[in-house]
Amino acid sequence: MSDEEKFLDKLATDLIFRLPPSFDTVEDERRHRKERLTAALRIFGKFGFEEGVAGHITTRDPEHTDHFWVNPFGMSFKHIKVSDLILVNHQGQVVEGRYPVNEAAFAIHSQVHQARPGVVAAAHSHSTHGRAISALGQKLEPITQDVCAFYEDHGLFDDYTGVVTDLEEGKRIAAALGDYKAVILRNHGLLTVGETVDAAAWWFITMERSCQVQLLAKAAGTVVPIEPENAKLTHSQIGNDLVGWINYQPLYDQITREQPDLFD
Repeated sequence: MSDEEKFLDKLATDLIFRLPPSFDTVEDERRHRKERLTAALRIFGKFGFEEGVAGHITTRDPEHTDHFWVNPFGMSFKHIKVSDLILVNHQGQVVEGRYPVNEAAFAIHSQVHQARPGVVAAAHSHSTHGRAISALGQKLEPITQDVCAFYEDHGLFDDYTGVVTDLEEGKRIAAALGDYKAVILRNHGLLTVGETVDAAAWWFITMERSCQVQLLAKAAGTVVPIEPENAKLTHSQIGNDLVGWINYQPLYDQITREQPDLFD
């Protein structure tokens, strides 16, 4: 190996490149998931994804896998701390925490987590552009590089029967989600899932922005779609949960530096 090759090899091994962490104990993993969940809620609040008491993000407990952590009902995303999170079982009972659970959060998320054992986190909120697309009953089209993360990888729940408080409705939403990373709930909003909180949150954020771009582009004129083979290729490059996790890290860094009280 030449001196230049040795230098480049050393440079490569010395570069900092973050990847999802592993954990020695279930307690460490639980704390990590709760911190990531709280940070995601703060980011959603910062981005204006709140609409009154609507909206929720959940993460599966690493030990009691039929339980999930979720934001408490009626508390602003912008104020939530790790200590405020509640643990809910799949009967809808709060088994840890001081606050009640949002009934819709339980009805939807319990069924999503049950139907998708590999899903660690799920995010749903009433963001503005997601609701606009949902009101059209449309899916996202491959018109930008970023939206190709959802190419042939999101569903449409093509129904609306009121606020979701019934488990059967939650099951129908989970069925519409299927094996996808996201589903558009007609006349309602967006729901995304991931193998990490980071991925689920990133998919929601970039999906909301993709809804905005589609609305803007179509209002401006005739869009030029990406060819199907190129959309599929791009999905294979940017549509997996590791890429989602990586994309989310700058946002996590920003919110934790700006609002370190979220760890309390």
